[in-house]
Amino acid sequence: TSRAYQIKLNFQELFTQKPQDAEQYLKKWYFWATHSRLEPIKQAAYTIKRHWEGVLQCFSSYISNGLLEGMNSLIQAAKARARGYRTKPNLITIAYIIGGKLNYGLPT
Repeated sequence: TSRAYQIKLNFQELFTQKPQDAEQYLKKWYFWATHSRLEPIKQAAYTIKRHWEGVLQCFSSYISNGLLEGMNSLIQAAKARARGYRTKPNLITIAYIIGGKLNYGLPT
């Protein structure tokens, strides 16, 4: 358990690396993970290997899907509160209202 935790913590350290050092760090981590004899860690390492370029791309683009995930969470919560909408356009309208964070300036 402690080895798996150490490997996980070391993977998180990847995102604190300088862009020019990231690939070398990831290669060392990948070698360590694939030789760990921990099957779940090895499977995670193989998944990262399949998405190698995408993982390294975050160091040059600085783009994440965090904003989209947050928006999706808000829309899913609205769907759950309403227990469904009669039509697709109604759901889209509610999504715009929730996600737009508009100030309607209504009197209080």
